[in-house]
Amino acid sequence: MFDGQHRRVVSMWFPRLASDRVLRTRPVAGPFALTLHQKNTNRLHCLNSAAEKHGLHRGMPYSDARAYCPDLVSAPADLPASQRFQYTLSRWATRYCPWVGLEQDDGLVLDITGAAHLFGGEVGLLTDMRQRLSRAGLAAKIGIADTRGGAWALAHFKEGIAAPRDTLGAIRALPVAALRLDIQTDQALQRLGLRTIGDLAQAARAPLARRFGTGLLTRLDQALSQQPEQVSPLSVPPHYGVRLTLPEPIGLVKDVMAGTARLLTQLCTSLKTQEVGARVLCLSLRRVDGEHQQVELRLAQPLREADRILPLFERGVGEVEAGFGIDQMRLVATQVEPLPAQQLSATQSNRQDGLEDLITRLGTRIGLENIQRFLPADSHIPERSFIVSPAAYSEPSNAWQATRPRPISLFSPEPISGHGPQPPTHFRWRRMTLTTGRATGPERIAPEWWMSDENWRSGVRDYWKVDTKQGRRLWLFYTPQNPGWFVQGEFA
Repeated sequence: MFDGQHRRVVSMWFPRLASDRVLRTRPVAGPFALTLHQKNTNRLHCLNSAAEKHGLHRGMPYSDARAYCPDLVSAPADLPASQRFQYTLSRWATRYCPWVGLEQDDGLVLDITGAAHLFGGEVGLLTDMRQRLSRAGLAAKIGIADTRGGAWALAHFKEGIAAPRDTLGAIRALPVAALRLDIQTDQALQRLGLRTIGDLAQAARAPLARRFGTGLLTRLDQALSQQPEQVSPLSVPPHYGVRLTLPEPIGLVKDVMAGTARLLTQLCTSLKTQEVGARVLCLSLRRVDGEHQQVELRLAQPLREADRILPLFERGVGEVEAGFGIDQMRLVATQVEPLPAQQLSATQSNRQDGLEDLITRLGTRIGLENIQRFLPADSHIPERSFIVSPAAYSEPSNAWQATRPRPISLFSPEPISGHGPQPPTHFRWRRMTLTTGRATGPERIAPEWWMSDENWRSGVRDYWKVDTKQGRRLWLFYTPQNPGWFVQGEFA
């Protein structure tokens, strides 16, 4: 019987992880394969069992596969989605033990030392894993041994459980490829007559080290417990959420705000520890009848000061229907951003809170994306010299750098009557008859040849600042290539 202090490792291999992920939501009765574009052609990336029975294999050109199996159903492979699914499986596997790591891109490794007895022993643990994965529609092969290398060899070449302290006896007959060797090393060992792990374990080590280096012997020693190989668990991302269960239901706004203040104090402490600030907060209120009310707060900048965040909840909390009372409150920061600590001087003030809090308050009514600011852009073209960006997701920039004055109001060019390169003495604009009093210019602006713009196909423009006797101060331009006069802006 195996001692609870002796190390035991589980290796899970999902030979059809990518295709199983797709088929769980879109079942296919016949042959199915995922394709991946490699070496200028589409190749099979992952197949189901029906496709393998037709003689198809991974890496096969898709055109050849269709020739062998005309009924083949295919879909493009999504490698990031498969990786996310593998991470999801790793979180699921923590039900068996806390030490769960990834094994390449299609497997998991678990350190179950001292945990197997919770499932009735290793046989019960293995049975539970297989049943749950089978119900989830996932094909898996599982091996259990004293070492990570031994468990991997069993999972990939011979499913089963190695007896404690007898890993070599369980993997002795397996091919040397079960030691996680590269293809070149595997083929070289085969030519030398070392076909199984047992043959390799009995061979002289010095000649092997001289010919193959230390990597081969390291893999052998790791599988046989001669060298340690750790299981590195995935780091669990911090969860920014707090909960408050009330002994008696509450319904008044002041009581809900008092509970929110307690939750904010705890949450902001966690945010400060991780040096992050909350961007989006969600306050969930559970009523005694089981219904939930939610108040979402989107902040104009990352914050972690409870006294600043609390007043911003007042409007949302005031609209909550408490019903017969609220008995549980939960506050979660659903979106956070880095907010490192900063050193402040005695003469420097970092308090620009008023504008950001105002943007937040207005954003709760009309949406943060609808509150915008103008920012300078690197272009000498007037209509391209600025961009419009949401104020909550951008920082104020420096003033525009212009050698000549620019109008405060800019609009699409509007044609006026005029002849010659000099501004017209009299012209009509927007149903007004205007007379030129003073004209300053010209300022020639050439189009940006690397940009395609229909409005600048007429070539260069000669801009003039024209003060009319009627009080209008306009920005006019003349197009020499295609003679014509236009008004594009107005000064204050």
